[in-house]
Amino acid sequence: MGNFKAKPFVKWAGGKTQLLGEIKKSLPKNLCQYHDLTYVEPFVGGGAVLFWILQEYPNISKAIVNDINRELICTYRVIKTCVQQLIGELEVMQAQYISRNAEERKNYFLEKRKLFNAKNISDIETASLFIFLNRTCFNGLYRVNSKGEFNVPHGKYTNPKICDRDNLLAVSELLQRVEIMCGDFAETEKFAGATTIYYLDPPYKPLSETSSFTSYTKDGFNDSEQVRLRDFCSRIAQNNAMFIASNSDPVEVKTGKSFFEQIYSQFVIKRVIASRQINANPRSRGSVSEIMISNVVNI
Repeated sequence: MGNFKAKPFVKWAGGKTQLLGEIKKSLPKNLCQYHDLTYVEPFVGGGAVLFWILQEYPNISKAIVNDINRELICTYRVIKTCVQQLIGELEVMQAQYISRNAEERKNYFLEKRKLFNAKNISDIETASLFIFLNRTCFNGLYRVNSKGEFNVPHGKYTNPKICDRDNLLAVSELLQRVEIMCGDFAETEKFAGATTIYYLDPPYKPLSETSSFTSYTKDGFNDSEQVRLRDFCSRIAQNNAMFIASNSDPVEVKTGKSFFEQIYSQFVIKRVIASRQINANPRSRGSVSEIMISNVVNI
């Protein structure tokens, strides 16, 4: 897959690093021959696909990413424009955190979480706290409550790498080619065209009523949102854009059919096996079936 250097700067539930091979198989086989290719990712999350595709396909002349998570997007923008200041902040927090004992680390974490949730801080502080909390919270989860407050408890890592200087610099270099948006995924529809390819990785539909993990924002992402996303995919396909979308593989009890096979029946659907390592319940981690939906037909 070429010289893959930059990688996600945060842990992210549903991250796609392990599925890059399957995503590549779903892309047009002659994608490297396209001219003035535009790449759009409406749910950028941890950025695994973004960083890989920008390094794998140098013919991508324009990239646009979006996410509704304001703190995440703030962090992307800070890495793009102020990476050295961010590294300085993270190095200070790393030294302060590592030098403390277990109880002191927990208190330090809680102080930083309270500051992060106060919201009245600078973009540099927001980004540095976002990365710090991600690297030191329980299992690398990102979850908010109904008030939009980050509420994941402290993790117990012996020597967490809070400041990954080399990777942050590599990510910053890649982001110079990227337009960064914050808002609803539908706002990216304006980029759809014959030389545009979308990768969509929305919050997954839960496999059961008790397995929901869509709390990246206080509003969640329910079935009506999944249908709205299907309509979005239909519209960008009508505008001749290519797309690949990932999701879970739930089977409806009433029909015995896959929820997504029903709503995406006009598109190509294939199943892939993914490993899930970020879950509050260790028993829920392991290999699961996921689906990839696309209007790309590889012959």
